[in-house]
Formats: sequence, structure tokens, C-alpha cells
Amino acid sequence: MSGSPRRRGRGLAHGLVDDLGEKIRSQQLRPGDKLPTESAIMQAYGVSRTVVREALSKLQAGGLVETHHGIGTFVLPPKAPGMFRLEGSDVATSVDVLAVLELRISLETESAGLAATRRTEEQLQAMREALDDFQRNVEEAGDTVAPDFRFHLQIAEATGNVYFADIMSHLGTTIIPRTRITAIRNHDRRGEYLSRVNREHEEIYAAIARRDPESARAAMRIHLTNSRERLRLAQEAARRESQGPAPGGSTPAA
Repeated sequence: MSGSPRRRGRGLAHGLVDDLGEKIRSQQLRPGDKLPTESAIMQAYGVSRTVVREALSKLQAGGLVETHHGIGTFVLPPKAPGMFRLEGSDVATSVDVLAVLELRISLETESAGLAATRRTEEQLQAMREALDDFQRNVEEAGDTVAPDFRFHLQIAEATGNVYFADIMSHLGTTIIPRTRITAIRNHDRRGEYLSRVNREHEEIYAAIARRDPESARAAMRIHLTNSRERLRLAQEAARRESQGPAPGGSTPAA
């Protein structure tokens, strides 16, 4: 196994998860294959034992590998994808996404309230166009990330406070969870999921349109809290899968 240069600090484990996860998905490491020892991985990637163990833990949580103590770590067969299935590399990323969602709840809840009292008709129209583009791309299986981000950015700009828009612009489209979590980006029920997201958007828009700041704050908080909950449930499902079948041979329901 050959390693590749790794990022410093907390990104080391994430990078190792990404690399090993890609080897598993590309069949360089096949189901049943035994991973190299911790020492071999440390040497190949130039990382510490702590980093290796953290990465293996995340891969196990993602259902890509299974560790048998005293024997080794083995690649698991791929499972059929379901709603919000997390892959190994996604488990590490999802922690960051949850942290960003917590930031967004505090930031964008107030942003929506201010936008409801300060928005112009032109800004409201820009929000409407973003939502229309979003829905059209849901129906046509097109890109929904750009209009999603545009909608949230327009709300920030409608606050009349340049710092709200600056922060959103700095974060960019990576604030949209499905740009960073493979399961949300590719699952079979994509249309259903995205339509639900846009219904939440419509509630925010309606409150801003009628200049109702409290309802706008509540709608934004519900939307972002729902996003956080959907991702949290995905993490729990991944952890349950990593624990294997429940007693009696059945797998706990997600």
C-alpha cells in the first residue's frame, strides 16, 4: 500500500479515511481483504498510531471495514444504499458539516428575521427566482446546489448588514450538506428529499414576503434544525451498521 501526502493537524485522519475509502470503493481493496497493520499504515502514510486508529474507527463506523481484535481489520462487502447512507469518508466529513449547521442556525435564524423587515422587492424577487430554479432542477435532475446557496445568500444580503453576506460568501456552497456527503448527493430518493428541502425554503420565503420576522426566524430555524437532524440520524444509522446484526440475526431498523 502506497501513501500520499497528508494534511497537518486534524485533517490527517480525514485524509487517511478519504484515501482508504477510495481504495475500497475502487476495488483496490476488495471485500474480505485484510488491511495492512497499524504499523504498516503509519509507515506508508507518515502518520501517528493515533491518526491511524481514528481513521480505522471512522471507516468502521461507515460500514466499510470490520475489526477483529487480535486478528486484523477486514474490508466489508458493500451494502445497498438507502436514504442518507454514510460512506466511510463521509463519516469524518459529516462531523464538520454538523458543526457548520450549528453555526448556520445561529447566524441565519437572525438573518431571516432581519431580511423580513429590510428586504426590497428586488431582493424578494431574487429569492423567488432561486427557489424556482431549485424546483425546476429537482424535476429535471439538475444542479440544486447553486440555487440553494443563492437563496440563502440573498437572505443574508437582504439584511442590509454586509457582514452577514460576507460570512455566507466566505463559507460558499460547502455550507450545503449534500455537496459534502455522498449519501445525500446520490441516494435513490433524491427527488423526495430535495422537494422536502424546498418546501422548507418556501416557508422561509413566505414569511419574508409578508414581512413577518418572527415567522421567518422560526421557519429558518426549523429548516436548519431539520437538516442537522437528518444528518444526525444518518450518523446513527452508520454506527448501528458498524456494530453488525442485532441478537437473533436481525439488523436494527434505521
